[in-house]
Amino acid sequence: MHKIIDMKTILTHSEVNKLFSKYIYAFCIAGFQFISLINASAQTEVMAWGNITGIRIDGQLMEFETSYTVADPGWTIINATGRERQRPKYDRDGNKQTVNTKIGAIGINQIVEDTGSGKAKVSISLTSDSDSTLAGIFYTIYLPENKFNTGSVKLIRPSSGGKAEIHLGSLTDMKPSNTSKPTATGFIAEAQGIKLEFAFDASLPVQLKKAADNNGFQVLVSLAGQKIKKGSLIKRNIDITSSGEIDHSPAEIFVDSRNPGRRYDGFGGNFRLQNPATDPQVIDYCLNNMRVAWSRVEMPWGFWQPEENSNPVDAARKGNLNQRVDAAMKMAQRLSSMGMPVIVSAWSAPNWAILGDPMDAFRNRSKGIYGYQLDPAKTDKIYRSLADYLEYMKNSYGVEAVMFSFNESDLGINVRHSGKEHAEFIKGFGEYLSRRGLATRLLLGDNSDATTFDFIIPSLNDPETHKYIGAVSFHSWRGCTDETLKKWAAAAKQLNLPLIVAEGSTDAAAWNYPEIFSEESFAFYEINLYTRILSICQPASILQWQLTADYSVLTGAGIFGTQGPLTPTQRFWNLKQLASTPVGAFSLSTRTNKKSVCTAAFGNRTRGEYTIHIVNNGAECKAVISGLPQDIAVYEIYVTDKVKGMEKTGEATAMNGKLEFNLNKAAFTTLISKH
Repeated sequence: MHKIIDMKTILTHSEVNKLFSKYIYAFCIAGFQFISLINASAQTEVMAWGNITGIRIDGQLMEFETSYTVADPGWTIINATGRERQRPKYDRDGNKQTVNTKIGAIGINQIVEDTGSGKAKVSISLTSDSDSTLAGIFYTIYLPENKFNTGSVKLIRPSSGGKAEIHLGSLTDMKPSNTSKPTATGFIAEAQGIKLEFAFDASLPVQLKKAADNNGFQVLVSLAGQKIKKGSLIKRNIDITSSGEIDHSPAEIFVDSRNPGRRYDGFGGNFRLQNPATDPQVIDYCLNNMRVAWSRVEMPWGFWQPEENSNPVDAARKGNLNQRVDAAMKMAQRLSSMGMPVIVSAWSAPNWAILGDPMDAFRNRSKGIYGYQLDPAKTDKIYRSLADYLEYMKNSYGVEAVMFSFNESDLGINVRHSGKEHAEFIKGFGEYLSRRGLATRLLLGDNSDATTFDFIIPSLNDPETHKYIGAVSFHSWRGCTDETLKKWAAAAKQLNLPLIVAEGSTDAAAWNYPEIFSEESFAFYEINLYTRILSICQPASILQWQLTADYSVLTGAGIFGTQGPLTPTQRFWNLKQLASTPVGAFSLSTRTNKKSVCTAAFGNRTRGEYTIHIVNNGAECKAVISGLPQDIAVYEIYVTDKVKGMEKTGEATAMNGKLEFNLNKAAFTTLISKH
């Protein structure tokens, strides 16, 4: 994870009284359900950066995406709202979601209010910090090609000379026309069972174009003209109405129970200690209330050996072990004592071990340069320092790390490697650990994103690295297309090693707007991503970022300033339900006839244990599952959604390896074989 944190605070670590946890557990469930009921009427999916991704009707998402676009006069520089492009602030108050953000000098305040079934009102306020000359500020609506290629856009009350209806399939230009700018009081986009109406509070210029990704179309509604004065205030209201055919057709799911795939150890978590006041209670709650199978902790390397020529082992034996180091090692000890493999990762290096200044990790980021390089002249000292840490943790805390990595060294958070340097480090440090008698292996990759796959190719192509690699790893923040995920799965199979998603989640910038963690949409997209990864990659584990107060799956008790008792969110229940997969399961291939349904399945033939996870991104429908083992009859059904927290909703009985049951709308459902 590449969030920048001030790590100077000395951490303390305490156990929460188990009796207290027992009594508060039931109270937290009630709290979760109460919070969920407050948002039960929420339909409009608003991302924290301001983009609306659709409106749900009966669980089905009427899909489109809005954004704010600011373009220079020649349309050569185009900036739009998007994930990790700005520093937005997000807030919810009942049915209203507010986002404040900026694009350059343009300040944007947006309030989205759910006003009825399939309806939302968007209130927009624009301000400017300086005089600007632009092509304009646009409210942009993206219409996906797979739904709208045969559709049309009809302008409402178009100006004279304006074309009232445009067939989207005829659009080929990716740049708006500078000559045809009809005004209208709104427009209607209609195609393939979906109808969207955008009504403006004034007659505004409207332009259409092919989207730059060539996979859709854009309607650009001009909110402000070319000359923007400093201090100006522009207000607009847009009413959105969505409707369409609700797909209740059966979801046909096939599970190949006869051909088990790779072993799945279970769900895991990161335990990098960063928040001494709130981390302990979250850690205790998660470890006490869900099965956690894998773990990853930090090596605070700079606190272990801050001075080049010091002896950190001697200092530790004399009682001078830094409290940050002690806390990290005790965290590893606790996790190991619960039977979890422990990965140790270093986020940064001591000043003596790097080239340049440690602030180089941050000062050049505007140029796209992250992190710093290790000093090749000090390779032996670096190896010794790292191995001393791992050996001391083994000897004094009873924990031998199964694997070591530099966190996201492909990007430079904060140690930066090239792919070739990564391969050389694996060989060099791996051989050194072996000579020291340590069983710790190296994590191949530990990449910042799935997209940077090429970083591991030098290691894949160098057989000398293979004997020192313990697993292949990437982080799931960005770019997890099916095609990219298949590359990672193939790499793990090539080496015949486990694949581990060492950091799991969807939005690396979400710590800036923590209220989003309690949103149904955030929870839903996260569990959908995990289910896709489990299905395509068959990893040994996905390690949540984090099972601490950072990106917390709990709320209350001061976490991100929230008050009240410690309370599980929908995300917690999703993870607990996912973690219910039995120990020793193997991945099973699945397929389904509906794009809105995502599935992953696991089984152990010897034990007669099977689990099927289903994410339904649509309306309620019948699920028909076939291919199940003939000798397993009854499956318990658990559901997590905006009002249910891993709630057992019933049982389903299989006949000849086939069962049917009702699949809840917009929900995460799990079937677990009953003994």
